[in-house]
Amino acid sequence: MPTTRRAFGALAAGAALAALAPATATAVPRHRRLIAHDDFRHGLRQWATELQDGGTVTASRGVLEIDVPSGATIWFRKRLEGPYVLAYTVTPVSEGGVNDRVSDLNNFWNATDVRSPDDLFATPRGGALDEYDHLTTYYSGYGANYNTTTRLRRYVGQAGVRPLVYDYTEPLLVPNEPNHVRIVSDGSTVQWWNNGRLVFDYADPEPYTAGHFAFRTVWSHFRITGFQVWRLSRQQS
Repeated sequence: MPTTRRAFGALAAGAALAALAPATATAVPRHRRLIAHDDFRHGLRQWATELQDGGTVTASRGVLEIDVPSGATIWFRKRLEGPYVLAYTVTPVSEGGVNDRVSDLNNFWNATDVRSPDDLFATPRGGALDEYDHLTTYYSGYGANYNTTTRLRRYVGQAGVRPLVYDYTEPLLVPNEPNHVRIVSDGSTVQWWNNGRLVFDYADPEPYTAGHFAFRTVWSHFRITGFQVWRLSRQQS
């Protein structure tokens, strides 16, 4: 797959209009039906954690808290199939803690491991980034690399191959400020929104339309609330 690179300024020029667009960025009205959610009041029963060097991941009192010294991936156990819209709110914590680095608000979605395509969890992984090269998946890295880059990749299931789709130097994370994230998986339409701003808008000619979602980070501290996924369907006339 060819690598493409766009100046963020070109995208930002249409940001005000994009923020007003419907979740699927189409003119066709859609119905939404809630198909998955977690209010983070009942522990991690819906999640599977892969931690490179330990740390803590907890879900209680309405908050999923991730506080880790290195790589961490927290998978939603239920496999999702598009078309869907996924949303959550996440805040990078900067309160003087040892892991309060403010970096790497990352996601995998529509992920499948080519080594065990029928069961993502049949293949063990330990949280280091290169262990995910065998996924076919979309991967967003918002405020990665010490909060200096924001990128979208399309993994193809090959070791050492992580094709880059978009590569920006902004927008980035703001310490202690919430990010209202929305991911759209609608056929060839692949979108990642933050606070009403369309950050990634990719038309994939060979889309990944189903698989698993994960929160991914490295050496950081986040608090996440309001995880929800809606099925999209065409409105009948």
